[in-house]
Amino acid sequence: MTEDILSAVRRSDGLKNAIIGGVELVQATGEVTVRLVTDLAYSQADYDAAYKSVRTFVPDCFSLELKISKLSPDCRMVKQKILSLIGERFPALASVITEGDVDVAKAEGGFEFTVATLSGSRTEELVGYVEGALKKCYCGSFCGRVQKKDLSAKDIVVEEQVEEEVFEAPARTFPVNNFVPIESADAPSRALYIADFNFVSENAVVCGAVTDIQERSYTRSNGEEKPYFNITLADGTGSLRLTYFSRKKSVDKIRAVKAGESIVCNCRSEVHGGMLRYTATAINYGSPPENFVPEKRMARPVPKAYHTVFPEPYVGYTQADFFTDTALPECFKGTSFVVFDLETTGLCTTPVAGEMDGIIEIGAYKVVDGEIKEKFSTFVNPERPVPLEDRIVELTGITQAMVNSAPSYKDVLPDFVRFCDGSVLVGHNAAGFDIKFIDFYCRELGYDVGRRVIDTLFLSQKLLRLANNKLNTVADHFGITFNHHRAEDDALATAKIFIELIKIKKSFPDY
Repeated sequence: MTEDILSAVRRSDGLKNAIIGGVELVQATGEVTVRLVTDLAYSQADYDAAYKSVRTFVPDCFSLELKISKLSPDCRMVKQKILSLIGERFPALASVITEGDVDVAKAEGGFEFTVATLSGSRTEELVGYVEGALKKCYCGSFCGRVQKKDLSAKDIVVEEQVEEEVFEAPARTFPVNNFVPIESADAPSRALYIADFNFVSENAVVCGAVTDIQERSYTRSNGEEKPYFNITLADGTGSLRLTYFSRKKSVDKIRAVKAGESIVCNCRSEVHGGMLRYTATAINYGSPPENFVPEKRMARPVPKAYHTVFPEPYVGYTQADFFTDTALPECFKGTSFVVFDLETTGLCTTPVAGEMDGIIEIGAYKVVDGEIKEKFSTFVNPERPVPLEDRIVELTGITQAMVNSAPSYKDVLPDFVRFCDGSVLVGHNAAGFDIKFIDFYCRELGYDVGRRVIDTLFLSQKLLRLANNKLNTVADHFGITFNHHRAEDDALATAKIFIELIKIKKSFPDY
């Protein structure tokens, strides 16, 4: 449908290179907003024709708002984007490609580019990928070719490998109090923190308050129906869902356990369907110490060097076009912020609500002394199929093939931790969404980035009077044009919004 809409819209001269910047549906109000981006001057007649064309694709039960913005990249912007795309998709080629190996020239209706690189089986794939990715980011046509480059011995730089420290945080435990037997007279002395129980074990002990208990039944091969229980347990550090197949002699006592009571469980854990599954083998009454305060877990040290994703310098060639007020408040002096955004496989931010969704793209920009200085951007392999791939592709342009060829989150996140070291995190709706993914997967790897973040959504709600405070709405308010639903572009737009909001506030919110 996207191609059909663009085909109809591009009949107008001013919109012949247009791309779709985003489509939003608010079911509660029946409103559909379609955003077009063009690199050409367009007239009211072009707008009216586009509105009429788009209207035919929107059901009559919905209202339509059409927004058109103008984006004109220059050769420098396109070159930087090409280098970024090569680095994301072809890291081996990127290691021998410099800025001088990429040439970009303006052509009728778009750009032509040449990449000088070593010959190889992936050079044609490189051109096709870069052309397609540029068309998703900018208006107009893009035509590329590869030029063979000879590599001499003096061009080869062997980087010294940095050995990272071997680290394994010990699992934390606490003493079990108030033991009362239900199934066993053997009182366990200590229990694992639930937050640390992320490994396979034949006999572990957990203890906490029952937040939910439900009785189920299954039928054995002989036709006999047997009861079992699903129990959710919390100890102040995390929660755990256990399955318990009851014994005949104690089933009535287990039925008597109520939500809010504290129990201690012997259990085993095993991998099933790519996730840990927990089964209780014995249940008794027991509780954590009174006024239990979890001790802070020992965190893995910040990596000494980047190993997979290397930050790039950022130069805001178009920044002056967006902001008329260039004066920065004094509060920016001596500060460092990392403004980030994620694209994910879904919206589940906690494994208690179902399988935790995965990260498929990270985009981040470092703001030092009030200026955007560095960029960190990469696709991420979530090591699972992307559910509803068609919807993800429609929304972000990210395909399963792109993430399959990307580095694992286990390799990306250590570099992201290094990029964030010494900086305060910033994001749009990050407190309720993005930071939960970073915190979950970093903790899985032993890193602690903290859960505190400056949220530009909350900041814009306090400082601006807008119909809503969605990222694209706030960006429109400040005249910032971007390709919505791509982590790199959303992060850059958020960084610019953050700077503008602090210009208004003249100080930082608490963090």
